[in-house]
Amino acid sequence: MKKERLLILDGHSLMYRAFFALPDLTNSEGMHTNAIYGFIKMLLKMKEEINPDYIVTSFDRKAPTFRHKEYDEYKAGREKMPPELKEQFSVLKQLLEKLAINIFEIDGFEADDLIGTLSRFAEERGIEVYIVTGDRDALQLATDNVKVVINKKGMSEKEIYDKNRMIEEYGVTPTQFIDVKGLMGDKSDNIPGVPGIGTKTAFKLIKEYGSVEKLLENLDNISGKKMKENLMENREQAIFSKRLATIVTDVPIYISLEDIKSKEAYDVNGVKELFKKLEFKSLLEKLEEKDRADSKEEIYEAKDNYSVKAEYEEIKTIKEFSELVRNINSTVYLQFSFIDAAVYSKAEFDKIYLMYENKVYIIHVKDIKEENSNALLSVLREIFEDEKIEKICHDSKMAYVVLRKNKVELKGVIFDTKIAAYLIEPSSKDYILKEMVEERLKVNILGEEESVRINETYYIKNLYDSLKEEVNKLNMDKLLYNVELPLVEVLAFMECEGFKVDEENLNEIGKRFKIEIEALEKEIYSLADEEFNIKSPKQLGKILFEKLDLPAVKKTKTGYSTNAEVLEKLKDKHPIISKILEYRQITKLDSTYVEGLKNVIDEDGKIHSSFNQTVTTTGRLSSTEPNLQNIPIKHEMGREIRKVFVPNNEDSVILSADYSQIELRVLAHIAEDEKLIGAFKSHKDIHTMTASEVFKVPAEEVTSLMRSNAKAVNFGIVYGIGAFSLSEDIHVSRKEAQEFINTYFDRYPNIKKYIDNTIKQAEKDGFVTTIMNRIRHIQEIQSKNKVIRALGERLAMNTPIQGSAADIIKLAMVNVYKELNKRRLKSTLILQVHDELILNVYKDELEEVKKLVVNEMENVMELSVPLEADVNVGNSWYEAK
Repeated sequence: MKKERLLILDGHSLMYRAFFALPDLTNSEGMHTNAIYGFIKMLLKMKEEINPDYIVTSFDRKAPTFRHKEYDEYKAGREKMPPELKEQFSVLKQLLEKLAINIFEIDGFEADDLIGTLSRFAEERGIEVYIVTGDRDALQLATDNVKVVINKKGMSEKEIYDKNRMIEEYGVTPTQFIDVKGLMGDKSDNIPGVPGIGTKTAFKLIKEYGSVEKLLENLDNISGKKMKENLMENREQAIFSKRLATIVTDVPIYISLEDIKSKEAYDVNGVKELFKKLEFKSLLEKLEEKDRADSKEEIYEAKDNYSVKAEYEEIKTIKEFSELVRNINSTVYLQFSFIDAAVYSKAEFDKIYLMYENKVYIIHVKDIKEENSNALLSVLREIFEDEKIEKICHDSKMAYVVLRKNKVELKGVIFDTKIAAYLIEPSSKDYILKEMVEERLKVNILGEEESVRINETYYIKNLYDSLKEEVNKLNMDKLLYNVELPLVEVLAFMECEGFKVDEENLNEIGKRFKIEIEALEKEIYSLADEEFNIKSPKQLGKILFEKLDLPAVKKTKTGYSTNAEVLEKLKDKHPIISKILEYRQITKLDSTYVEGLKNVIDEDGKIHSSFNQTVTTTGRLSSTEPNLQNIPIKHEMGREIRKVFVPNNEDSVILSADYSQIELRVLAHIAEDEKLIGAFKSHKDIHTMTASEVFKVPAEEVTSLMRSNAKAVNFGIVYGIGAFSLSEDIHVSRKEAQEFINTYFDRYPNIKKYIDNTIKQAEKDGFVTTIMNRIRHIQEIQSKNKVIRALGERLAMNTPIQGSAADIIKLAMVNVYKELNKRRLKSTLILQVHDELILNVYKDELEEVKKLVVNEMENVMELSVPLEADVNVGNSWYEAK
């Protein structure tokens, strides 16, 4: 007999998630509606999938809770709810009322506590519970019968946790998850935790000792001196933090199962009226199509088709796989699942999902490898290295990586649905295949994970047809087929190559950092005339603004602000300030780039960063695990980190090639400004020329300060800088800064014309494009909120410049990669950092590679100004730069 089910929705969490995941939507009255729309779509989807017998939504209230009363700083410092979101709550509650969905909220308790109480109440009555939330705090409520559904990556993906899944994934039980939070704290809720204990350490300690209390009883067994001291000094804080993190499950509220039943009848007309007011046309159309009382059919935004049960076959032996591949002689449609995808040396295929001639094959690669790994590689080569077999994939980069590390080359990929979807809508949070199929093809994909995978694969062909047609309509064919698609292979190659790290040098730098940190601590304590926790904003604030009586620049609910902006303004007020700023910088370098890099060095002594192609809205690449594009270089100690990145061997060197002032060159080209174009063509110093124009002096009389200020204006204009920001950057009055900007536009009138025309066109079209027709939608430019609208204007003027520069460097990467392969050179491309390419170059190929790289970079695209690439070589990234 099927258990009854209760669906609990975490109102505030899901509204926040929807608000930031979806574009800014407004109705004709100017009311913002995106959070309501996302919430209702998610609600209807969960109702369809879970089919609950009972359903409730829980909300927080403004009144302080018992946690606030116990701890004044609980959730202090959180940013205020955006007014565009705030206005949507009352309408959502009206809509839930019309849909006959019960709302639970009570003063003194958070929504989490009500959710905990409801789930316990239901579980005790044998009811299966599904809690839908974006907040991982709820994981502590998971049991065998209480499932926590976590919305991930916007509203498009979810993970379902019960007790076993928690133990499998985190190694702790749901209740032990509270102990973990007690140790590590929670920045979002301002729960202090224990200083110096981060996520990994907290999990490790609770796995070993079982609870905070047991850990505190066994402090003699803790090996780390500093950690032991921190735990001893913060015993009470750890217990208190655990109590703050614990969700209450016995809130005194009356619950009636009859009241929370999922109603078959609801106020259809009331829902229709609200949908009309909100201008939810697609939802309204479905309501009006069906004039009956079944809510699941009446209000569900139905698709045109329902998920087919695709014909499929499981391939579990090498014999079956080999027979399948022998019969394939035309296009295949593919997606992949992986084991340990985050670690290069461990990443392998789990399964390959392949559709051929309308049948889906589930290839159990992991199992086949255990049977016969050599035979598996032979069959993988047979299919993947055959260019005649065209491959249409969803998210192919990791497949390139895993195949390449097994000495198999992936050839014949003619389309990647994830890449195409990114080009069409670059502001999406993620490109989940299921969501793309459902939204674009108007079908439902239901069922367990494996059946979802099968049906997703079945629909890749239809998705390909749809995306290909739209790419053509948007004139992005060249961008897709000449840049982004071949770039997938390049990025996969770079991930495989990795960047060699001198671990001994990294350890030495770490030691120097620690000595410097200790010396700075002593200096700060001496200047403050007492010891205190420098990392604590509260303690630091008391030292600076009460004991040392420095002028308080900014105050928050939790006390004095001590952020970087505040400290910069106080630099000349007391010598302690510069020491604190230096301390912060070095401690960050040590934790992020010394300890952080140590953790990601793979078995081969290299760091294999992941390059993300579908993240930024401008087209720029990003890197993660670790982010090698963000190593600070303004501080000498930050530059030191680049010394640990070295060539592969003694026969190699590091080559750095970067574009000179590429964004200003793109600006000159797009704006068609004759002065700028002439300056670049005649190889003048662009900043000196601008200083000469703005300050109205001959070029030879331009001082270094004038040039520096002109440089700030030049680059600031590209990013839509205003007088206030410029005045802060170059330390002049706002009036003087505005005069600089006005004079700049007088001297370069076509740039002003470009900016005005671009903003005007963006207002009309709702988007802007790059030289290669990369598109970026800019909803912000339509906003009635002046601040948001100003942001939209800056995005409109900057995106064509920054996006075109991104297109150029990407195309250069593709061309350099192809030319290196064509000439069969050993030298390889290993990293890209915005406008810079890094290569590991063999010494006997150095002169040839230098010429090759410069030639490909400078001739990648014909502009009205020359592109210039500067090349440097060294025995480390530091030396090459």
